[in-house]
Amino acid sequence: MKILLLGKNGQVGWELQRSLAPLGEVIAVGRDHPALCGDLSNLEGLAATVRSVAPDIIVNAAAYTAVDRAESDEVLCRAVNALAPGVLAAEAARMGALLVHYSTDYVFDGSGDAPWREDAATGPLSVYGKTKLEGEQAIVAAGCRHLIFRTSWVYAARGGNFAKTMLRLAGERERLSVVVDQIGAPTSAELIADVTAHSLRAVRNKPELAGIYHLAAAGHTSWHGYASFVIALARESGSVLRVAADAIDTVGSAAFPTPAARPKNSRLALQKVEQAFDLKMPPWQAGVARMLAEVLEKQT
Repeated sequence: MKILLLGKNGQVGWELQRSLAPLGEVIAVGRDHPALCGDLSNLEGLAATVRSVAPDIIVNAAAYTAVDRAESDEVLCRAVNALAPGVLAAEAARMGALLVHYSTDYVFDGSGDAPWREDAATGPLSVYGKTKLEGEQAIVAAGCRHLIFRTSWVYAARGGNFAKTMLRLAGERERLSVVVDQIGAPTSAELIADVTAHSLRAVRNKPELAGIYHLAAAGHTSWHGYASFVIALARESGSVLRVAADAIDTVGSAAFPTPAARPKNSRLALQKVEQAFDLKMPPWQAGVARMLAEVLEKQT
């Protein structure tokens, strides 16, 4: 089996190189590939890459993720997040390949406090969210076999992330203010990659399992709760921090205005993915603790 992986150097793409390896030959492509086009804004080059590789499975882990910059860079954001998935889907349909694509909780408007089901009405608030939804729609319209995973609050030990930022600030400042009215589940790139590989095995045996799924860690928290958990763990591990446990203040989203609006409710319902693939999503705390242990070990 031949797998074309796009976005190999991103957080999820990096983990997918590991998780997909036992399934077959993985041709991993980034923007810097010497022979194949990994630039999703180059639609003709992208189509040529798929035709050249002729994969059984296409996994698209590349995306335009600069949420605030997207508000003033809509053309490029739409090319990468909407038009490129459409090209990949058309090529997948032409050659009978399975397409795996990653979307986001930003396709919803963030209202209420109930977890979003896969069939809930969408209502993106930002250019980023709108283009990600357009990408989903383009894939479905192309008629190819597909797995679309909507994820949220993705992090990895590799590269920058919210936890690392909070640790740095906790070491520099005596007081922090963190948003409390946005709720979601911190989800590791490692978990996303492992569930992807597991799901691919299942779909190859049962094609009827293809479709849209929500994929996140179990449970939920606010950015404030996330920060407090990270800082408490770091302190227990012996990290020297300036901020006190009672000096992490709660603030609303309005305290940190941004060009793009964020959904306040990013809870994703997990029943569909758990039942379809016989899985039990781990609590978000488990993944964050594991990532933090790795980060702190590198700092010593």
